Amino acid sequence: MRLVYFLSFLGVLATLSLQAQNDESGEKKKKLKGEFFFEWGYHRDTYSNSTIHFEDHKTGDYDFTLHNAKASDKPDWDHFFHTPLTVPQYVLSGGYFFNDKHDLGIEVCWNHLKYVVDDNQLLHVTGQVNEHHLDTMMVVTPDFVHFEHTNGNNYLMISLLKRVQIVHSRNEQHVLSANFRLGGGGLVPKTDSYIMGKHNDGPFRLSGYVIGVGGALRYDVFRYLFLQFGIKGSWANYTDAKLYEQGRAQHSFFSAQYILSAGFNIPTKGYKLRPTI
Repeated sequence: MRLVYFLSFLGVLATLSLQAQNDESGEKKKKLKGEFFFEWGYHRDTYSNSTIHFEDHKTGDYDFTLHNAKASDKPDWDHFFHTPLTVPQYVLSGGYFFNDKHDLGIEVCWNHLKYVVDDNQLLHVTGQVNEHHLDTMMVVTPDFVHFEHTNGNNYLMISLLKRVQIVHSRNEQHVLSANFRLGGGGLVPKTDSYIMGKHNDGPFRLSGYVIGVGGALRYDVFRYLFLQFGIKGSWANYTDAKLYEQGRAQHSFFSAQYILSAGFNIPTKGYKLRPTI
């Protein structure tokens, strides 16, 4: 359902922008000179260690912290051709390049990552559980804590884009460029957790914020299609991840995404390829 909402938003954005193309100013029509694009792809991710604070705000039964916990992604590629397209870690984005002298653009992007704290780690645990003080190294088993954002560790971001054209063919049917992005937005996870046997799964909710930068090498072919390989680094800060009943978790970490994607362009009527520098 969230994918439908996102696609609807992109559709409204494109419709409004195309309508603006036909607005008249005096006797002259203003023409957009850029191009819209839509992109879909898949990725692998790595994460920095994270210190995670768990607290039950209803009963006070627990208030403890796992220090420097390691986490992994979950690509779910084992049955790629037999599962929905949105099960693996994917990226969906849409945006617009203005094709001005700075060759800037704007993008709205949904990054579906998966974050799983590795089970059975030896970790430093501090705080209290059922009024028992903790300040010790211990193996954190799933019977004590299992914690993941697998549906997922979702980044909804708006980014500023910068395109640097490297080379293009004479007929403008093949273009190689480097694209850079800087943006931020909200964390919309569906957190799945077990805290001392008490299970909670979801719901989807705004649980923090994220900022990120990225770079990509993009190959446009026949003007309307493109392939892209990119790397994106982000800092995610979960301020209010939901646990069982009134339980909450807070943590932050860095992520790196390695993204392979494809997409298509929709040039506007006034679009003209800018020459290489």
